[in-house]
Amino acid sequence: MSDNRTQYLLDASRMPKHWYNIAADLPQALPPVLHPGTMQPIGPADLAPLFPMALIEQEVSTEREIPIPEPVREVFKLWRPAPLFRARRLEQALGTPARIYYKYEGVSPAGSHKPNTAVPQAWYNAQAGVKKLTTETGAGQWGSSLAFAGALFGIDVTVFQVRVSYDQKPYRRALMETYGARCIASPSNETQAGRAALALRPDHPGSLGLAISEAVEVAATHDDVKYALGSVLNHVLLHQTIIGQEAMLQLEMAGDDPDVIVGCTGGGSNFAGIAFPFIGQQLRGGKKRRIVAVEPAACPSLTRGKYAYDFGDTAKMTPLTKMHTLGSSFTPPSFHAGGLRYHGMAPLVSHLKELKLLEAVAYHQVACFEAGVMFARAEGIVPAPEANHAVKGAIVEALRCKAEGRSEVILFNLCGHGHFDMSAYSAYFAGKLTDQSYDESELAMALAGLPSVAA
Repeated sequence: MSDNRTQYLLDASRMPKHWYNIAADLPQALPPVLHPGTMQPIGPADLAPLFPMALIEQEVSTEREIPIPEPVREVFKLWRPAPLFRARRLEQALGTPARIYYKYEGVSPAGSHKPNTAVPQAWYNAQAGVKKLTTETGAGQWGSSLAFAGALFGIDVTVFQVRVSYDQKPYRRALMETYGARCIASPSNETQAGRAALALRPDHPGSLGLAISEAVEVAATHDDVKYALGSVLNHVLLHQTIIGQEAMLQLEMAGDDPDVIVGCTGGGSNFAGIAFPFIGQQLRGGKKRRIVAVEPAACPSLTRGKYAYDFGDTAKMTPLTKMHTLGSSFTPPSFHAGGLRYHGMAPLVSHLKELKLLEAVAYHQVACFEAGVMFARAEGIVPAPEANHAVKGAIVEALRCKAEGRSEVILFNLCGHGHFDMSAYSAYFAGKLTDQSYDESELAMALAGLPSVAA
């Protein structure tokens, strides 16, 4: 048998025609989203200033299958179905009896899983007559994906990029501009939220929560602008389930079935994309699997956060959602996995954690880069810093199998490549990449400031 990785490709005709909505199979309904003023569940009208009605309907839907519009599937054919690989060389390097598979989302035009939701979001907005979208981005994967989708459907895109990532990743900014988007470092002087943050701290490194505040403020104060979000919300996670559905078909081709599924988690979208279809299968009476969410130790919402109602943004402009949160005022340290620097976790992922349908672990960035380099030298693909967390999680599981003598099947989502993140790899090889720790007192203060919501 060859030591090279084995690739499993689906014909485009087998690309899923529906997104999978896990809300249909939940044993307990998701806690409602609350209006911060009335503390009552919000309705579609409350979200209408930000999103077109088609996306609002998906956000609250409990239908198990939601059709993928044909124009969206046609765009997906630029890179989907995405390949599934068996990592035989990594298995050999680890000396593990485990069989390791990874779904590779770095084949998209933007280099990550993010276009899976950027394209439908842009299409639904275009169908509603929207000409301008605003959004936030950390590492730039989401911002470049929405910029790409906006170019396809004639929508002007403005991206508020977290300042530390804006400075660390100039080529992501260049990619956004290539697609026609405007990219602004956040916090900025263009919004009240940005100006307030800069007044308190002129060298503010930014955070996803703060960038969300700026993007939401622009959309909420301009009738001709809507807002698009790259993670966290139900409809975003819904769009990503095409990943897991394809993986199911490809694993059938391989004659295998995963025992362990691993994904990195920041807001929760790529993790949900790979894991939700398998969790749904389990909830409907199928095989029980271990589902492992891997997060950065410097921003550990699932492992250190509180399950509580909180704002999705720093300026407290968004509705209240129940999620694992570090507090909306929490500013994570400036580590390189910018896409994972968010204070909260998707409500659906948080809910599944509370139902004990998944487990969470946290690792520091140096160990994750070490895993990413090992993966690159074995498999040839350089992972994004965010994806390195999933690689680390998969390696830990493979070494556990080795220690226990178990031939388990491990599946993980390699959610993007690291071609625009080479400065981080350079820092790693130079010994300048260090593990970052958050301030315990700042975390305590942020958690103490959570909104008071009656049980």
